[in-house]
Amino acid sequence: MDILFDRYREHIRALDLAQIASASDIPEHFLLAREGRYSSWYIPFESVNPAARVVVVGISPGFVQWKNAMREAQRQLAAGAARADILRAARLTGAFSGAIRPNFVALLDAIGVQRWLGIASCASLFDAHAELVQVSAILRHPVFVDGKNYSGTPAMPRHAFLREQMLRYFAQEAAMLPDALYIPMGASVGEGLDWLAREGLLRADRILHGLPHPSGANAERVAYFLGRKDRAALSAKTNGAQIDAARLALLERMRAVIGGG
Repeated sequence: MDILFDRYREHIRALDLAQIASASDIPEHFLLAREGRYSSWYIPFESVNPAARVVVVGISPGFVQWKNAMREAQRQLAAGAARADILRAARLTGAFSGAIRPNFVALLDAIGVQRWLGIASCASLFDAHAELVQVSAILRHPVFVDGKNYSGTPAMPRHAFLREQMLRYFAQEAAMLPDALYIPMGASVGEGLDWLAREGLLRADRILHGLPHPSGANAERVAYFLGRKDRAALSAKTNGAQIDAARLALLERMRAVIGGG
């Protein structure tokens, strides 16, 4: 896999992050590609865990994540850390921190991912068994549209620039982790993973569609999926039947995965 970090090392070291208040302030030397309203910018997210058996796939780092990752890379550079350690620390900065983590762990445990991994709970993916997980993004480097975070529209498979970004970066990771389970964080990511599977770059049977996003904003769907809220108590905005169908499909997929090894 191509490692771009060495090209950007000194630029990162010299960054004055206090002067960068928005995506439009990012220095041009971090620009990877631009097409019309779309632009992609380097972030030190090239670390891949070769032993990972679960790949959690977000959509794209946003501006805040870019800034946090650059701050952590600067800290690691100042401490004289090795390149591999710098990249690992930068990529893990803020990954599933705060309230999102217990929701995510509970969702994975509810469908049996921990049984497939041979661990007591997916909670240990964030400490004792961190080697088993890769936290990723289908658009590895931040993509901005008119200087704003790309949020899933237009759909990635239907846009040439976004397809190229998936193929150039995320597909490299997928090739290194062919037997892992891929967990899309959101429908637009799932659509992108399905497109990569049709292109022969992922195993379609290893994509786990249907988990509610574990963010606090999605609390009701998460609670219902986990059986912590009755269907009769759901608000009108939550489709209980759809969540039930997704849960059943995920449990069936995991039975097949566990049975197949």
